[in-house]
Amino acid sequence: MDSSFESQGQPGNGLASRNPVTGWNWKGEFTGPSGSGKTRWCLALADYASILGIHAGGLVSPAVFEGGLKVGIDLLDLRSGAQRRLAVRRGESGNGQITEDWHVDDETLNWGNAILAHSGACQLFILDELGPLELERGVGLTNGIGLIAARRYRLACVVVRPTLLEIAQALWPWGEVLQIHSNHPLEAILFR
Repeated sequence: MDSSFESQGQPGNGLASRNPVTGWNWKGEFTGPSGSGKTRWCLALADYASILGIHAGGLVSPAVFEGGLKVGIDLLDLRSGAQRRLAVRRGESGNGQITEDWHVDDETLNWGNAILAHSGACQLFILDELGPLELERGVGLTNGIGLIAARRYRLACVVVRPTLLEIAQALWPWGEVLQIHSNHPLEAILFR
C-alpha cells in the first residue's frame, strides 16, 4: 500500500466510513514502529478535531529532543493543555518504574491516572500510549484500560506497540488495528 496508513481490518473500514462524528464506540488501535509518527498523528487528529469543533480528551506522550537526540517523554493532557515530564533515559535520576530504555516518573503516572479517572464521556478520546507497563505489568496508565472498556466515547484512538497488539485485541475485540507509517498525512486516514 502506498499510503502512510494501513487498516488490518476489512477494506474501507477506515475512519471516514465509520463516521467518527456521528457514529458510536469506534476504537482504533494505532500501531507502528518507534519513530513512525504515532504521537504526531494523535496530535494532528486532536488539532483537526478542534477545527471541527470536536473537543478531544485523553493523554498524548510527545517525545523530548535535545540536540537531535530523544532524551525524554512528556505527558500532555489534551483537555487542559497541561504537560509534565513522564520519562527520562535510564541512568538519569528519577523515581518510579524502569523499562528497557526509560525511567518513568510515578508522580506523572499518578497525575495521568487521575486525569483518566475523572474523564467523562467525550466525542474523541486519545490515549498515547498503552505499553508494557500497562499491558504486561499492570501498572502505569491503568485507568485508561477501564476507560476504553467502558466505551464512553464516540471515537477512541489508542496507541499500542506492535508487540502488544495481541493483548490489546483480547481486551478490546471491537477495535480496528490501524498501522501508522513515517510521514503520515492525516488526510490519508480520514479520507481514504
